[in-house]
Amino acid sequence: MSSPALLYFKLIGSVIFWGGTWIAGRILAGDMTPYSAAFLRFFFATIFMFFLTCRATGKKPSCTKADILPLAFLGLTGVFLYNILFFSGLQTVTAGRAALIIAATPTFIALGSALIFKEKFTLWKIAGFILALTGVSTIIGHGNPISIITEGTSYGDLCIIGCVISWAAYSLAGKPVMKKIHPIEMVYWCCLFGTGMLLGPALYHGLASEIVNASLVDYSCILYLALLGTGLGFSWYFEAMQVIGPSKTGIFINLVPVVAVILGAIMLGEPVDLFLVTGGALTIFGVWLTNRN
Repeated sequence: MSSPALLYFKLIGSVIFWGGTWIAGRILAGDMTPYSAAFLRFFFATIFMFFLTCRATGKKPSCTKADILPLAFLGLTGVFLYNILFFSGLQTVTAGRAALIIAATPTFIALGSALIFKEKFTLWKIAGFILALTGVSTIIGHGNPISIITEGTSYGDLCIIGCVISWAAYSLAGKPVMKKIHPIEMVYWCCLFGTGMLLGPALYHGLASEIVNASLVDYSCILYLALLGTGLGFSWYFEAMQVIGPSKTGIFINLVPVVAVILGAIMLGEPVDLFLVTGGALTIFGVWLTNRN
């Protein structure tokens, strides 16, 4: 297999791995507390990322005192908050539905970049942002976006919306950090700090008993999330991004919710109705408009 072909194979692999995280997360959310599930995921992910970082950089991970606070913030937003909200939301929200809501994240990142980094927010980006919001509202409102105002939003949907906000904060805060630290090494430190933050809440909510009572399926999901969804997924994605550029790799991210919907229907028997398809299409098209050059 030629090198370019191998890179695209890895990029598609990352998309499939990330799409599958919603299935594994949905299964775990029904068997464990969000705190234990999140802690165990990133306990194993941190170990795996340590070896990946050593392989990618040729040295053991290290950071300066000045980097500790920014990296801790990334661990707080990208690991601690995101994953508690992720597993909490998946207790009641289907995998495909949640993934399509999360698909709006790049539009919020683009808006944040305009506000914080003074990047241009063109008419195309505004149109994309509105389309993505309409798509998410259609998904949450089951075809009636106005119902979000008149009837309110469920706790599970609010958790998934919280994932969007926490990941946008992680992405925006990580932008200046990646100028100083290798992306894979940055992910390692985020995992390490986030895992440390998750330990206390996980112990309080019965981590020890859940480790003993977890099934083989639960541990399979944990290892999938840690090794494939986090370790190889991020590693392969960043590898492709460094060679073919962020614009081409970014296009593939739009396929993640599509994979999640398909896998959710096949593996979990989740329904795929017209409102989910319509809302998902609006969201993905809005994201594309927001991030087009």
